[in-house]
Amino acid sequence: MKTVDPDTLRQWLDRGEAVLVDVREPAEHRSQHIRPSRLVPLRTISAATLPDLQGKKLVIHCLKGGRGAAACERLLAENPSLDVYNLSGGLEAWVQAGLALEAAGRPILPLDRQVQLIIGFLVLSASALAYFVNPLFSLLSGFFGAGLVMAGVTGFCGMARLVALMPWNQRT
Repeated sequence: MKTVDPDTLRQWLDRGEAVLVDVREPAEHRSQHIRPSRLVPLRTISAATLPDLQGKKLVIHCLKGGRGAAACERLLAENPSLDVYNLSGGLEAWVQAGLALEAAGRPILPLDRQVQLIIGFLVLSASALAYFVNPLFSLLSGFFGAGLVMAGVTGFCGMARLVALMPWNQRT
């Protein structure tokens, strides 16, 4: 998989050499995005859902680069001849490079932070239940810990997939 830095991408976009696809969720994209990115959420991305490339480079981006890398891998597995790049560091690197974002709507927490909040709340609740109600509730903390380990090892986070489907992340 190839990567591109924010400054090079800006040059490609200015010269009309690249098509930029945002693989975050609709609410994340609505909150802030790189102009002229097109939204194709990771859960729906395939060669069939891509915009017309007309011989241009395809650049994928997300917030930090992880979902972008997953999208690039999926697309290359489907069509190895694609000229696809992942924006190194994602939207965060774009902002650190001092490049402009287009903001619309109210800010929303990024998907990874939503997942962190939910899992943190569930582990804290399970710990309190284990202390005050029944020690068997500590098994829930172990379950969530195992889920985090599996997400780290495999790159697949079931909780993130579930949270991405929530109504507040779907509004466009």
